[in-house]
Amino acid sequence: MYQPRTAVIGAGISGLTAGKMLNDYGVPYTCFESSDRVGGNWAFGNPNGHSSAYRSLHIDTSKHQLSFRDFPMPEHYPDFPHHTQIKQYLDDYSAAFGLTEHIEFENAIEHARRLPGGGWELTTQRTGTRHFDLLVVANGHHWDPRYPDFPGEFAGTSLHAHHYIDLRTPMDFSNQRILIVGLGNSAADIAVELSSKALGNTLSLSTRSGAWIVPKYIAGRPADKYFRTSPHIPYSWQRKIAQWGQPLISGRPESYGLPTPNHKFFEAHPTQSVELPLRLGSGDVVPKPDIARFDGHTVHFTDGTCDDFDIVIYATGYNITFPFFDPEFLSAPGNRIDLYKRMFVPGIDDLIFAGFAQSTPTLFPFVESQARLVGAYAVGRYRLPDPQRMREVTAADQRRYTGHMLDSPRHTQQVDYFLYEHDMRTRELPAGAERARVHGPTLWAQVADTDKTTVGVPR
Repeated sequence: MYQPRTAVIGAGISGLTAGKMLNDYGVPYTCFESSDRVGGNWAFGNPNGHSSAYRSLHIDTSKHQLSFRDFPMPEHYPDFPHHTQIKQYLDDYSAAFGLTEHIEFENAIEHARRLPGGGWELTTQRTGTRHFDLLVVANGHHWDPRYPDFPGEFAGTSLHAHHYIDLRTPMDFSNQRILIVGLGNSAADIAVELSSKALGNTLSLSTRSGAWIVPKYIAGRPADKYFRTSPHIPYSWQRKIAQWGQPLISGRPESYGLPTPNHKFFEAHPTQSVELPLRLGSGDVVPKPDIARFDGHTVHFTDGTCDDFDIVIYATGYNITFPFFDPEFLSAPGNRIDLYKRMFVPGIDDLIFAGFAQSTPTLFPFVESQARLVGAYAVGRYRLPDPQRMREVTAADQRRYTGHMLDSPRHTQQVDYFLYEHDMRTRELPAGAERARVHGPTLWAQVADTDKTTVGVPR
């Protein structure tokens, strides 16, 4: 059994699940974490600045869809746990499977360089240069805020939802004229929180493309309990059924005063909110179209109206960023990066990405599915197809998962978990195992060097 010396960047959900599977296969690995704790985005107040959690945040996906298969969430957790419970769940997961002992906290990867013959030279924050055979990148993609570019200049306070904590942090959000830009889950949550009449705010919500609002409960049960895409029915048929039924379940956005979405249901991420329709219907939140330009405190909108504001909060998503790679080696301009099965760059056999997808309904079981391939690949029980075939499959997968989606940076890495997991479990893992049986696994040759640990050279 091959045991490449492996490095994992990040101890969020993707890094933890990858580490758990490497542990299961007996692969020696080190996880490098820039923070002093596990959890990544779910570590509220994370010292590394990579958490986008606000104090009141509850998960939008129910625990029934969120749990790892081999580590269910506690029965006493509510349907939609608070971020502190998600963090505790990840702490318990790490402890249960002995993952913490593999993590070097506060030891970020400052630079990752692929060696000419394969293998990796990693420059670390506090332990100098380290060398590994295989690199797993799991640094997350919800920590580098993306800002829109509007004409003019706003004279008030601007911030991204990434930096919003609560009613008093990072500033006093009371008796203010507030504009929130965006209509995703974070925008909805923050709009509901700051539009309470008790705070004395006036609050408007600006959206460029609109959104379909879906409830969190249907017939007294978490709505996502009814959601499961079938791999045996054409995906387009399933979308049409959902598009037919959605207005019956939660109405049309125009009913709440929102603009008509520029896409059909399931052609962009829907927004899950119980309270936003009520706040819109009560006049506490005023819907506005896209911003045309800024002029001091005055914001002009595309419908010709204008209003004055003190604060603009951008809930406009995040960039996929790899600060440890040289940009000319690898980057994701416009959040576009073509990865085979959302994991591999064709032609670079000793690099694996974990968690770089916008998975519906949730990322947790998605990364667990990817981790199974990480472990199998590391020990030679899975082999990649040739690079040309990888590119062809990647293009086909992109059309399948994103061809119907709104063209925006938010949806470049869209994937349906149920279809993805079925493909990985029934097709890709068995096919990769057969390729390894017929052609042999990727060989991790050990190269001696007096200045470093062994470095694997894929050949």
